[in-house]
Amino acid sequence: MIVRITVNGDDRPFDVSGPDSLLSVLRRDLGLPGTKDACEQGECGSCTVELDGALVCSCLVMAVDADGCEVTTVEGLGDEDGLHPVQEAMLETGAVQCGFCTPGFVVAGAHLLDRNPHPTPLEVKEALAGNVCRCTGYGAITRAFELLAEPHPGDAQTGEES
Repeated sequence: MIVRITVNGDDRPFDVSGPDSLLSVLRRDLGLPGTKDACEQGECGSCTVELDGALVCSCLVMAVDADGCEVTTVEGLGDEDGLHPVQEAMLETGAVQCGFCTPGFVVAGAHLLDRNPHPTPLEVKEALAGNVCRCTGYGAITRAFELLAEPHPGDAQTGEES
């Protein structure tokens, strides 16, 4: 069966002949290795992608169920001019060690910040709760999101009504 998904803005048809997960298709068939394959049970978050605007563990989504959907992977963040702000902040704070969990944190963090540019520490913890890191102890990851959540000049409300 031919399945068509839009991945990172590109129409990507592929052939599915069995019970393939979206994760396996992204990595094996579409050549996008950024989404990591760790637990295959939806517990670790290393395979997190956006599917039609919602965060999902791609290991739990059957490839055929993604037919006609839009998928954003870690490769779809940032652009040819540079890294996504989440990636930059994680590098700046040393939040990248082995790198296995990093794509899931980046996708989940970008998803959060797209919807809430100045989350509270609790909102950051809740948004990243589906991601597990075995190397950093989360301190550096938390610091990266603290950098991003700080109000920036020009973001403050003046109190005047428009």
